[in-house]
Amino acid sequence: MVPPFDDPGGPRMASFPVGPDGVPGRKNLRRMQLSIKGKQLDVGDALRVHVGESLSRILGKYFGDALDVGVTLSREGNRHRAAVAVHIGRGMQIQAQGEAEGAYPAFDTAAEHLAKRLRRYKRRLRDHRKEAEPAHAPLPAQQYVLAGDARTEDAAAADDDTDTDDDTAPVVIAEMATEVPSLTVSEAVMRLDLGELPALMFRSSAHGGLNMIYRRPDGHIGWVDPHGNLGQ
Repeated sequence: MVPPFDDPGGPRMASFPVGPDGVPGRKNLRRMQLSIKGKQLDVGDALRVHVGESLSRILGKYFGDALDVGVTLSREGNRHRAAVAVHIGRGMQIQAQGEAEGAYPAFDTAAEHLAKRLRRYKRRLRDHRKEAEPAHAPLPAQQYVLAGDARTEDAAAADDDTDTDDDTAPVVIAEMATEVPSLTVSEAVMRLDLGELPALMFRSSAHGGLNMIYRRPDGHIGWVDPHGNLGQ
């Protein structure tokens, strides 16, 4: 398999003004730090400008502070994909993706998904920027990435020749520091949706204990609370 070809020089940074009116180019606006990366795709200057101005208009309607935004554009055969990740501070990230036969429509689809999510939560996102510190401090934690169960045929055959059970610990392939945020259930659901996450652990702002929400196969969201506190 041919390894992905990154845009020459790797990710390139750009800076675009962002303000409450969403109009690029206005004076006295703080700036959005934008990184655009291409995989199997040469991202030209015209596409970079289109991405930057589009995101500036969309994000400027909701945020007046500087934002960190990453965009990855890739190509597989005739299909183009765009992934947008927006970091808005205090551990909150918004993600959106799009796919089409061209780079421009793929990004425009991702941008449309991003705008829809922002419209859905616009009041709460604005309030999020002004909220006081949560009642309970975030919990420091370590996040691990474990190797999947896929093994080579030779390894599987070797296991067949032995009578021992495979009771070895899973292989840790990555480790990073993280935090478990203090949130209400509604805030956690918002983060799950905005970040396109399959699950989210958080510290209940009501009692300080650990909670978990996750996406169910039926499309609903499951909520696990060991305290059984339904008063949030």
